[in-house]
Amino acid sequence: MVSSIEKEIVRLLKGGNKKAITLLYENYADSLYGVIKKVISDEDTAQDVLQETFIKVWRYSKKYDASKAKLFTWLYRIAYNSAIDKVRSLKNKTEKEVQIDVSPVYKITINELNQDVLDIKTHLKTLDEKYQIVINALFFEGMTQQEASEELDIPLGTIKSRLKIGLRELKKIYNP
Repeated sequence: MVSSIEKEIVRLLKGGNKKAITLLYENYADSLYGVIKKVISDEDTAQDVLQETFIKVWRYSKKYDASKAKLFTWLYRIAYNSAIDKVRSLKNKTEKEVQIDVSPVYKITINELNQDVLDIKTHLKTLDEKYQIVINALFFEGMTQQEASEELDIPLGTIKSRLKIGLRELKKIYNP
């Protein structure tokens, strides 16, 4: 049996009336927070997920179908799925962060560095100036090929050609 408050909330949701969110919060926030806390133990994260849940409820309110599920069941699914999504998101984020103590990048010794390439700027000066300018812009100033084209007022195709030729010339020096 559907309560009168539930009917009122559904009517307000369908009508796009923001009062529905207030009523939802007053009547369901504690229960939904409990659902979220079963998945997420951190208080702040759980509060964030609760807020995200209400945003999703508002966003998808027109899709709610009372013939398919009771209001609380629908809210429960949104809260639970939001909590699961947050856990997955946080897990992916921590897995993608560089773990300095695990990464070999910070354990390179001076003997492992290729001493021949440390003087690249010196060897770069041996190239024609047109190649130097392009390589310098792309590698030492961090420009994209498009940005270098615009900044140097050189056609994009010419930038690409000069980069290719310049790198080929540098390769001859480093890998004769």
